[in-house]
Amino acid sequence: MEKSFEPRPIESKWYPHWETSGAFRPRGHGEPYCILLPPPNVTGTLHMGHAFQQTMMDILIRQHRMRGFDTLWQVGTDHAGIATQKIVENQLAAEGKTRQDLGREGFVARVWQWKETSGSTITHQMRRLGLAADWSRERFTMDPGLSAAVRKVFVEWYRAGLIYRGKRLVNWDPELKTAVSDLEVDNEERDGFLWSIRYPVADGEESLVVATTRPETMLGDVAVAVHPEDERYAHLIGKMLKLPLTDRQIPVIADAYVDREFGTGAVKITPAHDFNDYAIGQRHGLAPIGIFTLDAHLNDDVPPAYRGLERYEARKRILADLEAAGLLVATQPHKLKVPVSQRSGAVVEPMLTDQWFVDLTRDVQPDGRPGGRQAITRPALDAVREGHIRFVPENWAATYTQWLENIQDWCISRQLWWGHQIPAWYDEAGQLYVGEDEADARAWAAAHGAPAPVGALRQDEDVLDTWFSSALWPFSTMGWPSEGPVTNERGEIVADWRQDQRFLPSAVLVTGFDIIFFWVARMVMSSLYFAGRRGDGSYEPRFARAADRIPFREVYINAIVRDAEGQKMSKSKGNTLDPLDLIDGIELEALVEKSTRSLLIPQVREKVEKRIRRDYPEGIKPIGADALRFTFTALAGHSRTINFDLKRAEGYKAFCNKLWNAARFVLLNLPEGRIAPPADAPLTDAERWILTRLKYTLAAVDRHLAEYRFDLLAQALYEFVWNAYCDWCLELAKPALADRETAAAASTRHTLLVVLETVLRALHPVIPFITEEIWQAVAPRLGIDPTPGILGQSWPDAAALTEDAAASARIEWLQAVLTGIRRIRAEMNIAPNRTLPLLLVGGDAHDHERIAAFAAEITFLGRTEPPRWLAAGTPEPAAATAVVGTLKVLIPLAGLIDLDAERARLAKEIARLESELRKSESKLAKPEFVAHAPPAVVAQERERVVAWTTRLAALREQADKLANA
Repeated sequence: MEKSFEPRPIESKWYPHWETSGAFRPRGHGEPYCILLPPPNVTGTLHMGHAFQQTMMDILIRQHRMRGFDTLWQVGTDHAGIATQKIVENQLAAEGKTRQDLGREGFVARVWQWKETSGSTITHQMRRLGLAADWSRERFTMDPGLSAAVRKVFVEWYRAGLIYRGKRLVNWDPELKTAVSDLEVDNEERDGFLWSIRYPVADGEESLVVATTRPETMLGDVAVAVHPEDERYAHLIGKMLKLPLTDRQIPVIADAYVDREFGTGAVKITPAHDFNDYAIGQRHGLAPIGIFTLDAHLNDDVPPAYRGLERYEARKRILADLEAAGLLVATQPHKLKVPVSQRSGAVVEPMLTDQWFVDLTRDVQPDGRPGGRQAITRPALDAVREGHIRFVPENWAATYTQWLENIQDWCISRQLWWGHQIPAWYDEAGQLYVGEDEADARAWAAAHGAPAPVGALRQDEDVLDTWFSSALWPFSTMGWPSEGPVTNERGEIVADWRQDQRFLPSAVLVTGFDIIFFWVARMVMSSLYFAGRRGDGSYEPRFARAADRIPFREVYINAIVRDAEGQKMSKSKGNTLDPLDLIDGIELEALVEKSTRSLLIPQVREKVEKRIRRDYPEGIKPIGADALRFTFTALAGHSRTINFDLKRAEGYKAFCNKLWNAARFVLLNLPEGRIAPPADAPLTDAERWILTRLKYTLAAVDRHLAEYRFDLLAQALYEFVWNAYCDWCLELAKPALADRETAAAASTRHTLLVVLETVLRALHPVIPFITEEIWQAVAPRLGIDPTPGILGQSWPDAAALTEDAAASARIEWLQAVLTGIRRIRAEMNIAPNRTLPLLLVGGDAHDHERIAAFAAEITFLGRTEPPRWLAAGTPEPAAATAVVGTLKVLIPLAGLIDLDAERARLAKEIARLESELRKSESKLAKPEFVAHAPPAVVAQERERVVAWTTRLAALREQADKLANA
């Protein structure tokens, strides 16, 4: 091993070896264990959220592989319809072209070209993190096999009456000219205005005043609503109002949705451009009036004076005309939430457009016959309610069920060219034909008595929402619906449903709470309907029960990564971190340039640069992939968010260094060749103690992994390696190793090596690179073939280790004695190399026995003279005291220290112990505590009282002696 730990060369060596050797591929035997990677956008790059989430998945995958499971981490990327199309359109714009210049076929070919050259950035970055993913099975949501699954699902749901086309209100991006999902819309708080407008009553002198933040939409009003119990307006309900600036009249309606306390208590109703208004319009049978073109200009359904105006220009014109007509009552500043498209930055417009929808409430049987249960959502609800799918933390199950219980139909169409083109065709008369291809559409229509097509057929221009294809991820990646192997463009088999269906249900889905609706629930719905489904609507025997068709057994909702101050990471704040910059390091000026590169507003650029220079004055020093992974693991509790602190990551780099140095120490103390356990050499107490601690640690690791408490897993491993193994075990081994030829030395060397090899296996899922490198040096010394690598070894078995409580008690006693001596040395500022006199007073038979047994260790590790018992009746000298039970450890102070400083130290320690004693006595004085606290807790408090009292007595006695010294 090299003298110091350098992550980069180790990482660059081992990951290519793992991947090319097939170390990440399924074994083909053992119990199946599968994790589905949430497919990142093909346009994406690795960010902190990815790195955090994927580290948790990798820990589970590596640990289960070592436990002998037939393990698959199914990876791939999503085609990201809007994001990818936008990237390529921007490239064309830089060339002075539009997608229309290329035509649909040419544009799609251009996108595929971009995907092949630039679309694998994130998967290469994921490798840098050390992910044990089977890249030979990598899938892409536009792969031919996955596209076939998309067409089949669409067609079957359509023919079962569960997909329909209709005019519904959707989020519309007027710049991209497509519908977008709720997940692609950010509601930004902005400064705006609340305008109050007077609507005259048609047959009298009265009027109603309504308040709105969007006056341009009034041209599409179809009613004004008031609360049915609002006495102010009860006499107006049913009357007609003159819609300002138009020649139309609209009714006053009553609806309990109206908030009487907001504004004037009267609300304009514009069903074509507001989701709440649309629902009200549906309840009252009001026909919506759309007033916008698809690029958010006013259309021909408004008065001629406003036609063709852009929506915000129309707003100015309308407000001016209202004021001129005396109908603008008031203008007030108002904070409002504005829906903004993530993809284009344009304000989203609710728009009535023809779209394709999945009906999520219709009751049909799986074969399409009427009269069944709610076909899609009800089974998905039952899967969680009946315990087939478990959420961790469990509170997220309520979020899942609440959304499904209040489900709305799913808009699945997008007005794009990149994506899965909807498998629907229209003839020249507008008749619709649906099939997996045009021939299938024609044949189905003919077989079911549909009219023969009139003229040629044209395919629907829309593509499917990317969530539609990713909803099929659990089974489409496994080869469904193909009857045989699925190959990639190189002819390599990437899936085979006949073999791969063994990975369904997968074990656990690791994902964020923000896509429980958009992905998790939809995967459950689609898997329950389609996994193992035959062409006749029946299911293969393997999937006969609904519980066998679930996509995963558990859903672990990981936390969201925030900065060290708990703020959301944002480029405009300058608090984002690139995981690769943490792994490799980055100079300050390069970090500043990278962080400000895409910021266009000078003030924002200046603010971000200032923050970068404040937070990272020396840039970011490399910490390596292992330290970053350990940091994520240590933070991964069951909270909703985690705060990432670079200082903590630097601390785990120190942990890796500590592990490296410990391994070098052990190896440097070994003779040549294989190290076998010496015959007939009993283990020392120190060996028995460390093996007992190892057993407890491994049991805790198994428990924490089963409960997805990665933070506690990291804590258990850290404490064992840093405290038990490095700080104590290696120290306690030094006296035995001092005489290399003894049986104790031989036994100690073997135990050190065995414990190191075992803990390397336990650490491997968390920090794979450094553990592989060290293990390759350690394994041959124990006669283990290193060829399969550490991932090919068995997971450490806590049950195979024995515990020795007696030996552990003795070593813990020795640690207490040495800690007391070291504390005195540190507090008294005595040089580390100065040999201290050591006197012992009191104690019981066990103490006398242990002093005799461990005298050499105390002398060696405490750097003391051989311990001496103070004869009975001999006055105690002025000395610093450590108390271990009833034993007093004295360090005579003559010639060693400043007596005044020691008196002050004793006074401070006595005050601290008095405070601790009062706390314990106060608890025990409360009857409710003694009666209701767990017995072990009460017993612990009583033990503390005894311990504090004993120690206080000894310290007070010592203070009295020093007072007269």
